[in-house]
Amino acid sequence: MSNRENLDKILDIISAIDDNRIKTPKHVPVSACVLEASTLYHWALKDKEALIAHGLAWELVEDLQVRQEAVAEAEALWNTQWVGRKELASEWESLSALAYELRDRLLADFRFAFRNQPDLQPMLKRISTKKNHPTMIQDLNDLSVLGRANRPLLEAVRFDMSLLEKAAQTSWDLTALLARTTTARLKVGEGKRIRDLAYTYLKEAVDEIRRTGQYVFRHDKERLSGYISYHLRQANMRQARKSKMAKQEQEEKSPKAV
Repeated sequence: MSNRENLDKILDIISAIDDNRIKTPKHVPVSACVLEASTLYHWALKDKEALIAHGLAWELVEDLQVRQEAVAEAEALWNTQWVGRKELASEWESLSALAYELRDRLLADFRFAFRNQPDLQPMLKRISTKKNHPTMIQDLNDLSVLGRANRPLLEAVRFDMSLLEKAAQTSWDLTALLARTTTARLKVGEGKRIRDLAYTYLKEAVDEIRRTGQYVFRHDKERLSGYISYHLRQANMRQARKSKMAKQEQEEKSPKAV
């Protein structure tokens, strides 16, 4: 069964996980969690009878492969969505910057061309006070329509009439891009949630197997080692070193008692 099939298999199960149970990987990369789950599976197989005798539901061990492959797939999908969103964001940043420049240029040209037309001033004033992206997109379309309705006034100041078509096209392009960007953002958010749900489902099984193994083999260092996360242990050691260094720095900065 493929990673995608395994993710689809558990979607209904993980979707029922309460929000207060959801975990997000922090100190250990997802790839390391998946690898350690695979190692734990093979390690636990040798201790099946002992683990079951102390209350472990063996289905948790048997289900590890499905859970870990589901996490790997969810992580890959989320990363792909994230990259796609970044590419759209970069495209938006580039095109929107040019769009704002175009809007400002049209406003400057229109103010001069319509300087003696009091009836046109309210629209120009309304457009010039708007700052956010959706209204900028609408402004470009409005300016294009306004310009076409007053061609003689623009021609009198030798305005580049092709900019009216450019404004309309840019407005259309940005509307489509904004919709794609919004959709991508929503997909990334949902993708992360599914990844976290799958990770939670894996972690709950791994934690229960490790807790049982650590209890059963608390006097057997060789077997115990297989129920302790190497990456988590390293992360805890790094955190302890950071805390110790921070405490030492604080003590050095604190005034000494006389």
